[in-house]
Amino acid sequence: MRGSRPQQAALTAATDMTKTAETRKVIETMVDGLNDHEINGMSAFFSETFRWMGNAGCGTKNGLTEFQNNWQKPFQAAFSDKVCIDEARLFMGEWAAAFGRQEANHSGDFMGIAATGKRVEIRYMDFWKVEDGRITDNWVMVDFPHVMQQLGVDPFAGEGWEKFDRGEAVPPAPDHSL
Repeated sequence: MRGSRPQQAALTAATDMTKTAETRKVIETMVDGLNDHEINGMSAFFSETFRWMGNAGCGTKNGLTEFQNNWQKPFQAAFSDKVCIDEARLFMGEWAAAFGRQEANHSGDFMGIAATGKRVEIRYMDFWKVEDGRITDNWVMVDFPHVMQQLGVDPFAGEGWEKFDRGEAVPPAPDHSL
């Protein structure tokens, strides 16, 4: 990279490491609540004004009500018999992160795909900030294209880079002359 470099990790620069145990307790209790399919009790874990920032297809939710109405309810309507399996959790002061999967039955409309009854794997990554015992920010990446592929829909219309992995196409190389 040429020129000045952007500041890195600005949000975690002043992390208070003494809060790690409290953050861990909040996150682990919240995940148990999600596995119990709670909607109304989520205020015990999330601040009323928290921000839930998802990737394309997931959207951004401002506040607990938007999160419940525009994420939790549609997600639970689309997927039943769901279990959350974090494969790893990391805790650092007020910050926590996890990646893993949810396993669920596709039992309702999802991205315009009618219920199929198929058991699917929903891969995700979560990054949380906890303040005063509640989650105030949640950055989320949910692999909706992977879910769609399991349901028989190719969101990339054959142009996903998996075609390189399968040897069906040659990956392009960067043009360094530009």
